[in-house]
Amino acid sequence: MIDQQIGFIGSGKMAQSIMNGMIQYGGIAPEQIHASAVTEETIDHVKEKYQVDISNDNRRVASESDILFLAVKPHVYPHVIEEIRKDINRNTIIVTIAVGVRMKDIELAFGKETKIIRSMPNTPSLVGEAMTVFCANEHVLDDEIQLIHDLFSLYGRSDQVDEKMMDAIPAISGSSPAYGYMFIEALADGAVKQGIPREEAYQYAAQALLGAAKMVLDTDKHPGELKDQVCTPGGTTIKAVDALEQNGFRAAIIQAMDKCSGK
Repeated sequence: MIDQQIGFIGSGKMAQSIMNGMIQYGGIAPEQIHASAVTEETIDHVKEKYQVDISNDNRRVASESDILFLAVKPHVYPHVIEEIRKDINRNTIIVTIAVGVRMKDIELAFGKETKIIRSMPNTPSLVGEAMTVFCANEHVLDDEIQLIHDLFSLYGRSDQVDEKMMDAIPAISGSSPAYGYMFIEALADGAVKQGIPREEAYQYAAQALLGAAKMVLDTDKHPGELKDQVCTPGGTTIKAVDALEQNGFRAAIIQAMDKCSGK
């Protein structure tokens, strides 16, 4: 059981997805979560929807949190850290969720030894199916790393990597839900073209992709092997696969990932 106090400085869509995942799927009590936001509209919305303690006071959130998520835009980090750096205690674990923000830069901004977790979550946190990849600096103890892994795993899957891999993570798991939504939408458009009502088309496409993903995760079989199991010789599926290949399906995905990684 995780009984630490958890803070969020910033309560945008990603922070709210994580909050919901923690509360609805992870057994974290709303009373354990403290948050801040800039606008009264966001404060009122988060308070009503998640029943957490939220205000516009970043310093109070920082001082009350054992684990503190910095859920603001990267360019806001220096301002927020300057504001709160005297309010965190030596055992506070700082969790960043911003693309491209390195742990050494965070520690330099705090101006003291700080326990830092650099993470890349994704929006399926909202429904308990997150993929959160993270790394830790040298000040985070082994039992604290396990705590963070356990926390992230409450609302999905979690994996620890070296920081040198983190710049590539947004392309594979952080941003890729957007690619999946586009694929579902395209499948539904194709189904509507063939006479299937749109609402049903979205359900059929989404469930098929959910099932395919679960097959990869639960069987440990190579995706190519699972694809081959669907493709009978001379059948309709291999013809569809051939059409995708002729139109650069894989190349388009890889090029999109390169763009996402700034390459």
